[in-house]
Amino acid sequence: MPGHTGMSGGARASSQATPRAASRAAASGTTARADGRAADKTAHKAADRTADRGGAAPRDIACYVYGIVPADVETSPDAVGVGDPPNQVKIVRHGEIAALISDVDVSRPLGRARDLVAHEELLDAAAVEVPVLPLRFGAVLTTPDAVVEELLTPHHDQFATALKQIEGRVQYVVKARYAERPILTAVLAEIPEARRLRDRIRDLPEDATRPERIRLGEVITQAIEAKREADTRRLIDHFASCTAAANVREPTHERDAAHVAFLVEADRIPDFEHTLDELCREWADHVEFRLLGPMALYDFVTTG
Repeated sequence: MPGHTGMSGGARASSQATPRAASRAAASGTTARADGRAADKTAHKAADRTADRGGAAPRDIACYVYGIVPADVETSPDAVGVGDPPNQVKIVRHGEIAALISDVDVSRPLGRARDLVAHEELLDAAAVEVPVLPLRFGAVLTTPDAVVEELLTPHHDQFATALKQIEGRVQYVVKARYAERPILTAVLAEIPEARRLRDRIRDLPEDATRPERIRLGEVITQAIEAKREADTRRLIDHFASCTAAANVREPTHERDAAHVAFLVEADRIPDFEHTLDELCREWADHVEFRLLGPMALYDFVTTG
C-alpha cells in the first residue's frame, strides 16, 4: 500500500497517502467489523494460552498488540504505548499488513487508567494519518512470532481488504446533553401529570410526598428517554449528507440527548464540522455539545 510513511512524534503517525476510499463505493463496515472481532478473539485466546503455560516468554515479557496497519508504516523511537515506564512501540509485518506492538510485563496486570489512555492515544493518533484496525484493550500474545503466526497470517487477506475499505476515514463521536433547566421546563410544559405532581409536592415535606416524588422522577425520566430517541434520529439525519455511517452509543448520563459515533471520510471533515456548528447554533438554547475525535474506528471495525 504505497504512500504510507513512518510513525513519529511520540505516538503520532505521518503519511503522504491520498485517501483512496473516497473514490470507491462506500464500505458498509461489515467486513472490517468481522475482522476486528476475529483479531480480538485470536489475541485473547493466545493470551489465555500464555497464562496456562505460566508465561512462555523470558522474564514474563509478552507482546501487547494495539492494532493492524499497512505493512509500509514505520515506527520511531519516541512512539510509546502501555507500561510503566511506557514501552516503545514497534511493528511486526506479514505480507501487506503489520501489527503495532510493544513489550508488556504480564506479571503486572493491565487495566490502569493510564494504560487505557495510552492504548487509545496511540491508535487515535495513528488513525488520523494511516488506516488502522484497532484491537480491544488488553490484547496480548506471547511473542512477535506468535503475532505473525496466530494473528496476521490466518487473517491476512481479510485485514488487508478491511484496511483498504477504511483508508481515508476516521471516527468522531458527538455527545449532546440537555441543559438541566430547559429540559425540566419542557417536560413540565408538555406533560400534565408532571405539572400536577410538581404542584402537589412544591410546599410539602419530602417525607410526606415520597410516592409523588418517585412518580415525578419516573415521568421525567420517561419523557427524556422519548426526547433522546427523537433527537438522536434528528441528529443522525442532520449529518447524513457528510458521513459514511453512524452508530448509536448508549447514553452515559440521564440527561444525554444523543451519543453517536460517525464514520467520516477525510475530505468531508470540513463539511462535518460545519454541520456540527450549524446544529450547535440551532440547539443552543437547550443542548450542550461535545465533540470527540478524530479517533480510530472503534465503533465500526471492532466489537466489545
